[in-house]
Amino acid sequence: MAERDQTSPEARRYPTVAVVIPALDEERSLPLTLAEIPPVGHVIVVDNGSTDGTARVAAEAGAVVVSEPRRGYGQACQAGIARAAALGAEILVILDADHSDYPEELPLLVDPILAGDADLVLGERVSRAEPGSLMPQQRYGNVLATFLIRRVTGHRYRDMGPFRAIRMDALLALGLVDPNYGWNVEWQIKAVRQGLRIREVPVGYRPRIGQSKISGTVRGTVRAGAKIIWSTWRYR
Repeated sequence: MAERDQTSPEARRYPTVAVVIPALDEERSLPLTLAEIPPVGHVIVVDNGSTDGTARVAAEAGAVVVSEPRRGYGQACQAGIARAAALGAEILVILDADHSDYPEELPLLVDPILAGDADLVLGERVSRAEPGSLMPQQRYGNVLATFLIRRVTGHRYRDMGPFRAIRMDALLALGLVDPNYGWNVEWQIKAVRQGLRIREVPVGYRPRIGQSKISGTVRGTVRAGAKIIWSTWRYR
């Protein structure tokens, strides 16, 4: 990561990019995720109230560690975005800490933005997901969310995946506020409303390490589904 070596030629490849990783009790998976990130300007791990060694392993790997004790995916992302903006990042990448994404595919998302061809690039997992990586409830949630967003915006998304890249100025202009499960829905609706140039690119996806806080429980799945419906109505 560029935090540890700013002098190598590779470290200068994505100096304006900040990677934000929201993390809650991901001590096992986080070191693997961090090790696979291409050299970028900043890697920011947001500890969202973990009770394990998440913050410690992030710091040991050379990441910037931000504490956000208020639980919620949106809360954690907002804290990471604020730090990235303060550090002067021009492009922001978000990915999960559970090692389900392939961080080495970051150029697939960032290069179209650097080339001036897109403002927002989303990683589409469905077409390349490995067996067992997308649970049935995740696939259903994707279908539901993308259908509802298409109904209210006319834009057809294929996925609601976490691995995404966006110009920082465009992201800040979206004015995102959702604290938890509705974060991606709000993001993708507002991106259409504000006329961003949106691209989806197929990315790899593998079974996560550990149990998902959302799709891994019945309660989490039901709450996420209800929030998707509510968020589509709220941010339409």
